[in-house]
Amino acid sequence: MDKTAIGIGEILWDLLPGGKRLGGAPANFAWHTAQMGLDGIVVSAIGHDKLGDEIMDTLNARGLHNALQTNDRPTGTVKVEVDARGIPVYDITKDVAWDEIHFTPVLEDLARHAGAVCFGTLAQRSKVTRDTIRRFLAALPNDEGVLRVFDINLRQDFYTPETIAESIKHCNVIKLNEDELATLRSILPSVAGGTDDQCCNRLLRDCGLRALILTRGEEGSTVYHAQGKSVLPTPKVEVADTVGAGDSFTAAFVSALLLGAAVGDAHRLAVDVSAYVCTCHGAMPELPADIKRRLA
Repeated sequence: MDKTAIGIGEILWDLLPGGKRLGGAPANFAWHTAQMGLDGIVVSAIGHDKLGDEIMDTLNARGLHNALQTNDRPTGTVKVEVDARGIPVYDITKDVAWDEIHFTPVLEDLARHAGAVCFGTLAQRSKVTRDTIRRFLAALPNDEGVLRVFDINLRQDFYTPETIAESIKHCNVIKLNEDELATLRSILPSVAGGTDDQCCNRLLRDCGLRALILTRGEEGSTVYHAQGKSVLPTPKVEVADTVGAGDSFTAAFVSALLLGAAVGDAHRLAVDVSAYVCTCHGAMPELPADIKRRLA
């Protein structure tokens, strides 16, 4: 199995109270998979501007592989306010560079050699990028071992029921939080009834998923899979902010599965990685060596 893990969609600057930090769920995913020992690659677009140049400089300094396109739209930014519990509130700029990612021979080649790809709803707000993501998914190897990860990441009003339903058809792993599950239950009649547990098991079965990850913040997380479920508490840490914590969870879980770990072990690593990220400011901290060594 190829150990290339690709995050496709938005890359941007998170404008935090303490200054700007590189972010965007697919970029966060790629960064953390690279730290776990995979060939993490971010696919996105930046503008012909200073912020775009700074993104390239930052990726090069970190050694993170990328397939970034450039266009005449501005580089993406998100104003982030953080509440007393470290929970972020986002104000996402519209009509930016990653709204115009085009499917190219470079992306087709990346898809053909991917072991995992992670995508969400936000970058699908524009038709151009939505079509590119769907073509990318269609170009993946016809191998059930390839992880097609739909990390739902519902933001503001940048999603539709149709986008969610179509994305579910093309994934074999779903990652969502309790608020996103509630939204799914309200817009998809097929999963509306019963308890959250029943809803998640129904999604797992009916969609033919390898895993469904449900995170509940401080209340812990559950991974549903064919052999049952893994339930773990959230470690108690001093939270700086939770920006990117969910993305790091997804990245660690996927990395562990690709490198042959059992679901329970992958879940434990994901919990520990995301807890550490919560102790840091921004979505892309350097992980401690002892965490990285767990997949060596």
